[in-house]
Amino acid sequence: MKTENLTINLTRLLHRIDTLATIGALEGGGCCRLALSDDDRRGRDLVTGWMQDLGLDVSIDAIGNVIALRAGRQDGPPVMIGSHIDTVATGGIYDGCLGVLAGLEVIETLKDAGITTKRPLAVAFFTNEEGARFAPDMMGSAVHQGHLSLDEAHAVIGIDGATVGDELRRIGYWGKAETGNFRAHCFFELHVEQGPVLDVAGITIGVVEGVQGISWNEFEIDGISNHAGTTPMSLRCDAAFVAAQIAVEARAIAQDMGADQVATVGVFEVRPNLVNVVANRALMTVDLRNTDEALLQKG
Repeated sequence: MKTENLTINLTRLLHRIDTLATIGALEGGGCCRLALSDDDRRGRDLVTGWMQDLGLDVSIDAIGNVIALRAGRQDGPPVMIGSHIDTVATGGIYDGCLGVLAGLEVIETLKDAGITTKRPLAVAFFTNEEGARFAPDMMGSAVHQGHLSLDEAHAVIGIDGATVGDELRRIGYWGKAETGNFRAHCFFELHVEQGPVLDVAGITIGVVEGVQGISWNEFEIDGISNHAGTTPMSLRCDAAFVAAQIAVEARAIAQDMGADQVATVGVFEVRPNLVNVVANRALMTVDLRNTDEALLQKG
């Protein structure tokens, strides 16, 4: 068969996407598979099984990255296709997963056609790319590329107090392969970020013009608890008020800068969290993003 006549099996691809989406499925749509959770393990088991069914050489490294290799006519660095299968707590079914499962579909299409590529092909999914449970995000790929040490990654403590290393062991994905043991010849990632821009504009498809840089900051603000009724405003040391001012200012900065600058306060917790007590502590995060690094640093 001539390669220019090859087409993927869209029904098969969508079936895999829909099947993976049943793991951690949320009422009303979407799914929750936080990194290294039980649902992430079930998702990993499913996708790894599909890789093995295709006869691929599957390796798992010490940060839990899963890479499946199909031999080519020649040895050497593979053409890699991949992304991630972990999600945020209210994730979409395509974000990350499409990039992994599309790679499997490409390989199965080639296999069905009896075609062996010149270079090896690899399909990969990286650990904790979302960063919703363990910060920083893009952890698995950062370790793979040598931008984050394995020891640092293993020691990261999640929002629930668990560590990356302990959870890798618990779910059985602390692999034996060395991290970053090979580099790809090139890397392709089909990715659906599932933002609203194209939908609002009524456009079916768009072309990526830039990638957002990310700055994550966490603030802990200490105040003094006092009675909500007997403490005058002039004598209050209110941690919740300071946190709220930061949140408002972050939004104002993004709106003033315009263009691609965005700001998000995703975590906002106060203590003692009582209706009639001035907060003595506030914990909050500010997520800043921009496609221009200089503007991101300015923000």
